[in-house]
Amino acid sequence: MPVAHTSEIKLKVGLDENRVPEELHWSAEDGGIDNEEAKAMMLSVWDSKNQESLKIDLWTKDMPVDEMKIFFHQTLVTMADTFMKATQDEKMTATMRDFCDYFAEKLALKK
Repeated sequence: MPVAHTSEIKLKVGLDENRVPEELHWSAEDGGIDNEEAKAMMLSVWDSKNQESLKIDLWTKDMPVDEMKIFFHQTLVTMADTFMKATQDEKMTATMRDFCDYFAEKLALKK
């Protein structure tokens, strides 16, 4: 089936003199996002040829550690949700969600 539409997501990273991120911005025209600021991002892509995940993890110098912990927790929860959508493996999804609860408990994220 031919490609009917092309969509672009842009990431812009502002670096200091040591090439450490100072600013992160992203845009997704189809989603109505234009140059939104972010403090952290995790991007993973699947290289099918080499059967490996490639990733870019970035965060700004001023990303607070407490916010990073919340970001990680929410990312783990989202990964469990995505795993369920992609595989319909309810048993493993439940295990992943249990870990998310454990993670949140150990970091005192849930009140």
